[in-house]
Formats: sequence, structure tokens, C-alpha cells
Amino acid sequence: MTGGAAPQGKKPDAWLGHKRVRSGEDFDIIIGFLGFSAVVLLVVTVWMEVTAQPALGWALGLLAVLLALYGMTRLRRRLPARTATRRN
Repeated sequence: MTGGAAPQGKKPDAWLGHKRVRSGEDFDIIIGFLGFSAVVLLVVTVWMEVTAQPALGWALGLLAVLLALYGMTRLRRRLPARTATRRN
């Protein structure tokens, strides 16, 4: 009895390797969401500047998203490269 340390019928190493690949995919999803948000905030900020409306809040939001995007890409580089494919 392993006490639930690993799923029955699978090797523990294969299970841990699949877990790492999933975490990399999760990082990719978050990076994509932050990238899309950055593009939207950039368009809104430029539009607010062109129409002479206050854009400081939008620009600070864009800065925060860009800093988060930079941090997530740095964290993503530390994870191992994806070698497995997703199972259905």
C-alpha cells in the first residue's frame, strides 16, 4: 500500500512528468490572457489620449499588465520544455 502517493497502475515518474507539462500549459494560458489584455489596454489608452480624455488610469493598468506578463514569461522559462502531448 502506498497510501495514495501515486495513482494505481501508473508509474510515479510518469505521473510527475505529466504534472509538469500541465503546469507549463497553464502558464501559457495565463501568458496568452495577459497578452490579449495588454493589447486591449494599449488600444484603449491610445484612444483616450487621441480623444483628449484622461488616460492615466488606463496607462497604469497597462503598465501593471506588462509587468505581470514579463514576470510570467520569466517564470515560464524555468519550466522544462513540453515533450508530451495532451491526452483526451
